[in-house]
Amino acid sequence: MKQTIEALLTYLDLPTVPEWIDLAVTLGKVLLILVLAWVLYRLAKRLIRLSHLRLRAGAESAEEARRIDTLERVFIYALSVVVSVMAVMLVLSEFGISIAPLLATAGVAGLAVGFGAQSLVKDYFTGFVMLIENQIRVGDVVEVSGKSGVVQELTLRYVQLRDYEGAVHYIPNGTIVTVTNRSRVFAYAVIDTGIAYQEDIDRVYGVMRETAAELRTDPHFATRILDDLEISGVDQWADSALMIKSRIKTIALEQWAVRREYLRRLKLAFDRHGIEIPHPQRPAPAIAAPKDGTPPVARANLTG
Repeated sequence: MKQTIEALLTYLDLPTVPEWIDLAVTLGKVLLILVLAWVLYRLAKRLIRLSHLRLRAGAESAEEARRIDTLERVFIYALSVVVSVMAVMLVLSEFGISIAPLLATAGVAGLAVGFGAQSLVKDYFTGFVMLIENQIRVGDVVEVSGKSGVVQELTLRYVQLRDYEGAVHYIPNGTIVTVTNRSRVFAYAVIDTGIAYQEDIDRVYGVMRETAAELRTDPHFATRILDDLEISGVDQWADSALMIKSRIKTIALEQWAVRREYLRRLKLAFDRHGIEIPHPQRPAPAIAAPKDGTPPVARANLTG
């Protein structure tokens, strides 16, 4: 390229400035590298997107679709890192900075900072393992490191959760020891129902089953519920109520909506059948005796 520029300047009868020619050639090559890197990134990203759409179209379940979405995000993130590193290394070589010494220095420096970067390495390794084992996907409702919420982003370094209040939590993968995933295939809407001690338990069971059957026939909930109400029985004798534990099998992520609607309908059903839902009782406050010694009842009669 340098010879071509010199020949062009000679042909135009212009003075040649070798140092400016070298700089122009270098800048041209750098620009070409950046353009090629951008084109490569766009093509590879488009290929990943097309593969993602094809795989998602053939997904057999919502869970598999969420896993495909998560892998797409991770692959695009890894692609951007690889292309950026390659472009930077080629640009440095064009400016006369040898890459080999940098790699050797990076290896030695890596040993020096390796002990300080153990947590970062652990984050990436744990994130890779979670992706391979399909433990978490974008859109799942999970509990990790004491935080619960919907997975909004999953990278090799961290998990981003948004909880019910809207707060966003960034959890490094290296700190994750146990993953509780509430989004796999099915779930249970667990209900603890308190009734008064004098109520007929078998009658209460019948009302509970009847209410659950009505809920299952509702078009808005028919596709969310997978099985009839399962009553485990009396779970404990509480201070003011008998606690009955039951559960309804639902598709994943619908257990909370089903539970809330069932509790609403069960309250209305208990009211119709006269079944008491007890609540803690507080003793009435004692009435202080008047200073003149007159009993409270007699004083009320006198003042009345």
